Amino acid sequence: MIRPLLAITCVLLASCSQRTDELRLVMPVLAVDQGIAEQLANNVGARSDLDIDLVPLPEGMTALDALSSGYADLAFEANTHPYRDGIATVMPLYPTVLHIVVREERVSADPARMLAGATVYAGPPDSASRLAVERIMTRLGLGEGAVRFAEDTSVPVDVLIVYAPIDRERLQAGPDFDGMVLLSFGAADEIGKGGDIDRAVLLNPRVRPFVIPAGIYGDLAPGPVLTLAVDQLLVARADLPDATVYDLVGEILRLAPVLSGERPEAFQRLDGDFDAGGWAFGLHAGALAFLHRDEPTFAERYSGVAEVIVTLLLAAGSGIFAAVKIYRIRRKNRIDVFYTDVIRIRDSVDRDASMRERREAIANIRALQNRAFELLVNERLAADDSFRIFITLADDAIRELREASSG
Repeated sequence: MIRPLLAITCVLLASCSQRTDELRLVMPVLAVDQGIAEQLANNVGARSDLDIDLVPLPEGMTALDALSSGYADLAFEANTHPYRDGIATVMPLYPTVLHIVVREERVSADPARMLAGATVYAGPPDSASRLAVERIMTRLGLGEGAVRFAEDTSVPVDVLIVYAPIDRERLQAGPDFDGMVLLSFGAADEIGKGGDIDRAVLLNPRVRPFVIPAGIYGDLAPGPVLTLAVDQLLVARADLPDATVYDLVGEILRLAPVLSGERPEAFQRLDGDFDAGGWAFGLHAGALAFLHRDEPTFAERYSGVAEVIVTLLLAAGSGIFAAVKIYRIRRKNRIDVFYTDVIRIRDSVDRDASMRERREAIANIRALQNRAFELLVNERLAADDSFRIFITLADDAIRELREASSG
């Protein structure tokens, strides 16, 4: 009875040790972004081993402050935010579009006149839209008191400036837009013609032109609206484990069909084809590893080059071997000529030859020997067995000629 209980206990302990990764995502401030965060957390938690818990943003703290303090692991942040240490980009999620909604009586070609004395909602402090409005006010020479910033849209506002994804139902269900219009930077065909939209993109390289089609927001924008878009990033603490971020990117991309099916206007560009650079915060090492997952290793990348080098070395070796062989054959052919000459001189002297003829023959053989030694010194003949055979043959021929003359 004890052994079965022990086995069951071990199984329970083993199953308890296989816990899923739990990540804390800061709940965004805008209602539109909140809906997307909830959708992302629900789908990832239900269809993977990762759990994403939405945590409220503490009062007086920004989303990046929550990450830096360790309160949360993940947050949404616009790609226009200034760089901050300790924060890393996981991946771009969806484009947020600049919406500038103004009361009709305040619409003016002069931005300073339109903003001065207005109640403006531009998102929470430190958000992309709030930072953009503050920069614009500085350029227009408007002081801090020139604009009243509303903390939310529960109170009537004169100007609403927010970066938000295209979400017709949620945006129209928000503040009261009666008597307000959605401003455009110009006509939709002005992109690339050096107008206001091109100047804005040049001064802010991380934004891009965007056209809101006519009728998307009903009477708020009956015609096409030319505006700007910026990527909404999923960012994390830089010290978040690489393996966790790697798995998170993989799961989000795996669930892209589900996410885009529920919100096609938001997740239409959700894929794994994003660059390693160009983000407000450096790409997390885990995300970079995911991007490079299909790249060949060092050995695979240079295997083709190595094969070519080995082939060239083998060819060079074969060529050198052939050249050496040909060189040796040429040396052998040279010594063969000396063999032939010695035999010819020896056989040209018969038994009845005079002493003078025999001495001339011996002198000719000696001259051949001297010539052979000169070629040996100049390395045109090799000091091998062929050369030694020649010397022996020449000495034997000289000895025969001498013996014949003395006899």
